[in-house]
Amino acid sequence: MFIANAYASTAPQQGGGFEMIIMLAVFGLIFYFMILRPQNKRVKEHKNLVESLSKGDEVLTNGGLVGKIAKVNADNDYLVLALNEQTEITIKKDFISAVLPKGSIQSL
Repeated sequence: MFIANAYASTAPQQGGGFEMIIMLAVFGLIFYFMILRPQNKRVKEHKNLVESLSKGDEVLTNGGLVGKIAKVNADNDYLVLALNEQTEITIKKDFISAVLPKGSIQSL
């Protein structure tokens, strides 16, 4: 009895397309400023970091290894990282997460 009256009293709204477009535009702007823009900024900063690597830089890898760059190959995306005087490894440049200040390895 009450349910039939409730359905009868609410008339369906006409139109509503313009409000939906505005709402989608607002969600699009929120998505852009909270997700896409910061991610693009981080990617650009990491690309600049990788391009600026040179021999002798002390770096930290994504895996947690700390070492000094022994050799950088310009023709491919790999470099040789010296962990100590005897141990050298070859890693991809993309796995470098940070360049450390000079002398950081000595202080560890």
